[in-house]
Amino acid sequence: MTQTELEQLVEEIGEQILARVDRAAMTEIVASGADRVSACHRVTRVDAGIIDHTLLRPEATRDDVVKLCREAREFAFASVCINPVWVALAASELAGSPVKVCTVVGFPLGATSTGAKVAETEIAVRVGAQEIDMVVNVGALRSGDYDTVKLDIQSVVKAAHRGGAVVKVILETALLDDHQKAVGCTLAKMAQADFVKTSTGFGPSGATAHDVALLRQVVGPEMRSIGASASVRIVQAAV
Repeated sequence: MTQTELEQLVEEIGEQILARVDRAAMTEIVASGADRVSACHRVTRVDAGIIDHTLLRPEATRDDVVKLCREAREFAFASVCINPVWVALAASELAGSPVKVCTVVGFPLGATSTGAKVAETEIAVRVGAQEIDMVVNVGALRSGDYDTVKLDIQSVVKAAHRGGAVVKVILETALLDDHQKAVGCTLAKMAQADFVKTSTGFGPSGATAHDVALLRQVVGPEMRSIGASASVRIVQAAV
């Protein structure tokens, strides 16, 4: 066996191991109540209909986004999730496809003003976004300033719903205790968001099956359809 062949074999074995690990993680997350899973290439062949095919790296190129969209078409993923600058491109690439175009707002910190989040939302929807992943005002939530959190979410929801888009509220659960997670879910529900989401993938750690189960318990099993009412579903951000 040549050195090149050996390196290729090692890489293939590594990918197979990662695939098994990712499949197990996804199975646990979905069993805990997640309706969607944001995922990278390592899990693209698993449970395609619940995957938000995600590329939020700042160095992502036009070619990377085109490739992401083509993969999403091929495997019939639920959506692609890209940074706002790529929304128009993704919408063009996915025209005529059932794959949704998702983008992020107030990402990844959630610490921008409500007005900025609304403006981001309106622009994104105008150029083709069908789903908005907004990051909650984590500092306000941790401070107990619940009116500010609710208004922040509600303002984005209204802007998105006017354009026919749905909203996922990212809580960044690694920065919250269980009480704060539950309050965040409740506020998202009161603000008529469509989904709650565990994390950005850029926080100190990803979410756990415990987080998903907790969020599911708060929003309730009956809240599974997307609509203008307070119907909330669970999204796991990064496996």
